[in-house]
Amino acid sequence: MELEPELLLQEARESVEAAQSYRRELGQRLQGLREARRQIKESASQTRDVLKQHFNDLKGTLGKLLDERLVTLLQEVDTIEQETIKPLDDCQKLIEHGVNTAADLVQEGEIAILGGVGEQNEKLWSFTKKASHIQLDSLPEVPLLVDVPCLSAQLDDSILNIVKDHIFKHGTVASRPPVQIEELIEKPGGIIVRWCKVDDDFTAQDYRLQFRKCTSSHFEDAYVGSETEFIVLHIDPNVDYQFRVCARGDGRQEWSPWSVPQIGHSTLVPHEWTAGFEGYSLSSRRNIALRNDAESSGVLYSSAPTYFCGQTLTFRVETVGQPDRRDSIGVCAEKQNGYDSLQRDQAVCISTNGAVFVNGKEMTNQLPAVTSGSTVTFDIEAVTLGSSNNNEGGNIKLRVTISSNNREVVFDWLLDQSCGSLYFGCSFFYPGWKVLVF
Repeated sequence: MELEPELLLQEARESVEAAQSYRRELGQRLQGLREARRQIKESASQTRDVLKQHFNDLKGTLGKLLDERLVTLLQEVDTIEQETIKPLDDCQKLIEHGVNTAADLVQEGEIAILGGVGEQNEKLWSFTKKASHIQLDSLPEVPLLVDVPCLSAQLDDSILNIVKDHIFKHGTVASRPPVQIEELIEKPGGIIVRWCKVDDDFTAQDYRLQFRKCTSSHFEDAYVGSETEFIVLHIDPNVDYQFRVCARGDGRQEWSPWSVPQIGHSTLVPHEWTAGFEGYSLSSRRNIALRNDAESSGVLYSSAPTYFCGQTLTFRVETVGQPDRRDSIGVCAEKQNGYDSLQRDQAVCISTNGAVFVNGKEMTNQLPAVTSGSTVTFDIEAVTLGSSNNNEGGNIKLRVTISSNNREVVFDWLLDQSCGSLYFGCSFFYPGWKVLVF
C-alpha cells in the first residue's frame, strides 16, 4: 500500500510526459499545416502574377505584331498605287499636250478661214502646211479599266477562329508539378540530387535541375538531360542550398512547373588534391588535377585523409593522355613519398589499363581500361578488427569495391594498422590526364 502513491506519481509523470509529447506532435502537425497553407497561398499568388504578366506581355506583343503587319500592308498599297499611277500621269500629260496643240490649231485655222481667199492666201497656206505636220489622226492608247489595278484587301476571317482556339488552349494551371525531388545525399563538396515522376500520365523527355544558395535570389542550371540523378559539385560545406527540378513532355518545347524546392547541405569536407606538387596543375577548388608537361614523376596525394569508410569516393576522368601500366588512381593508408605509383604496399588502385593492384600485387580480375569520361568509384567498408602478429597495433580488414565502366571487382584489403580515414591519390607518367575527385 505504501507504493501506491509512488506508482500514482510515476503514472502521473508518465501521463504528463505523454501529454507533452502529444502536444509537441500536434504542434509539429500544426506547423506542417501552416507551411502547407503558406505554400498554397504563396504559389497561388505567384501563379496569378505570372498569368497576368504573361497575358499582358502577350497582348502587347500581339498588338505590336498586328501594327507591324498593318504598316506592311499599307506600304504595299502605297507602292502599287505609285507604280501604277505613274504611267497614267504620263499618258495624261501627253493627252493634255495634244489637246492644247489641237486648240491652238483650231484657233489659228478659224482666223485663217475668216480672212477668206485673196490677201489671206498666205495665212491659209501657212496654216494648212502647219496642220499637215501635226498627226491629227494619232491618238494615245488609254488602258481599259479591266487592265489597270483595282486594289482590295484580302482578309481571312478564319484567323479569328484559329487565334481564338489557340488562345483558349493557351496555358494551363497545374495544382502539382509532374516531377518532385526524391532525395538529397551529401557528398564531399557536392550533393547528389535524385528526382522522380509523380504524374503517371506525364511522359518526360528531359529534366532540368536548378540550384542556388538560400541567400541568393537567382537559380542557375545544374543539369539538363534524361537522367533522374545528378551530383551538383562546388558545394560549400555547411551552407544551405535550394534545389528544384522540372520536366519537358515528350515532343513539347515548354517546361513543366517547378517542383517544390528542397533545401540540402553537405557537412562533409570537400576532397582536395595537394597544391604545389610539380607535375600537376590544379583547378581553383583543387578538386581537379591535370598532369602537365613537367618531367617530375610521383604520386599526387589528397591534401588530407578526407575519405572515410562507408562513403563512395568517385574519380571522373575528364581528359586522357598516353597510358602507362604504372599509372594509378586509388586510396592509401598514408602518404609515402619516393614512390612513383600507388602500386605499393598499404594502397589499392586501378591502372589506366584496367589492372587492379592491392598492396602492390596485381589481381587476376581486371576492369576495363580507363578512357575519357570514365568514372571510377571506390566503396570501402570495415570487415574485421584485430591484433597484428607483430604487436605494433591493431590491423584492419576492409572490403573494397572498385567500379568502372559498368564493371566492378570486390576484394578484401588488409592494413597493417587501424586508420579512421584514408588518403586518395593518382599518378600519371604522361601529360594530358585530367581527373576530377568527389
